[in-house]
Amino acid sequence: MPTYNILLMGASYGSLLASKLLFGGHSIHLVCLPAEADLINAEGFKVTLPVRGRKDPVLLDSRKLPGRVTAGPATGVEPKNYDLVGLCMQEPQYRAPGVRELLDAVGKARVPCMSIMNMPPLSYIKRIPGLDYKALEPAYTDPRVWDSVDPRKITLNSPDPQAIRPPDGKANELLVTLPTNFKCAKFDDDKDTEIVRNLEKDVEAARFDAPEGRIELPVKLKVYDSIFVPLAKWAMLLAGNYRCITKDGMRTAQEAVHSDIAEAREVYNFVFELCLKLGARESDLVPFEKYAAAAQSLTRPASAARALQNGAPYIERADKLVQLIARQKGMSHPKVDAIVALVDQRLEANRKKAAA
Repeated sequence: MPTYNILLMGASYGSLLASKLLFGGHSIHLVCLPAEADLINAEGFKVTLPVRGRKDPVLLDSRKLPGRVTAGPATGVEPKNYDLVGLCMQEPQYRAPGVRELLDAVGKARVPCMSIMNMPPLSYIKRIPGLDYKALEPAYTDPRVWDSVDPRKITLNSPDPQAIRPPDGKANELLVTLPTNFKCAKFDDDKDTEIVRNLEKDVEAARFDAPEGRIELPVKLKVYDSIFVPLAKWAMLLAGNYRCITKDGMRTAQEAVHSDIAEAREVYNFVFELCLKLGARESDLVPFEKYAAAAQSLTRPASAARALQNGAPYIERADKLVQLIARQKGMSHPKVDAIVALVDQRLEANRKKAAA
């Protein structure tokens, strides 16, 4: 199997994907903040992963895995040196100085990009036929950052596994709270798709040396022919993540779904229907019951709710993107409109506070 040079923009969630890819002996460079980079270069990174049927979680230490990891800032990176770029930051971060220029250089170098953002890059949305893409731009913090990324060179990998920085941990530590699979759509180009298919095989073949012997680990990378498979995340985001946001605070995803399961199901099914209208098949998507069962273990507010609570002036607006796409298909839902209006309102308050 070939080994690749992989650039991952974002070390927080990126280190979960990196921990899986390092088993294949690949070289990974993480773009992150200076303090994180210094820590990763000195000590590697650590990912704590629960394994079904095992009392204790497994600790993956990047220094003990076959591949090689380095870290550094967004400046001074040459995209042409990489076979694949992973976009692992939240959407508003791509307009930050340094990051913006790097993304532009990646697009111009035509290096295949795999996004693992909740908010699909505008370039990926352009792979969905029949939409007015210009009308979707208000959902993006700065739609212009995607201008040089060719839709034929980007794919979307649904960030289904949930992970957090442990509250008392260091900046190079990650704790996986829901060890589900990454679900990646194929690229437009078969040669690019071959890279992710080879990575899929590496992750599948990986085994961890535990005291009881070599064990298989959860969190696989699965590659699909349908471009709609990663959009299964949209219904989860609208029924769970964005409903963690309340008028003056936040609640856990578990509460968002299970305190009013009828409303959660209604929102979920609306987004499910929208995905079918866009061209997805039912088998591409996840039924509500399966999501509701997984949501029982989501005992923290979603990152969008936490960011709003912490005063963020911008967050990922998958809620607004879904609303705008639905309108183009002649669909709307009062609960979805209410979510979008509430997030607009909270962001406006945060921006006013920041400007004061």
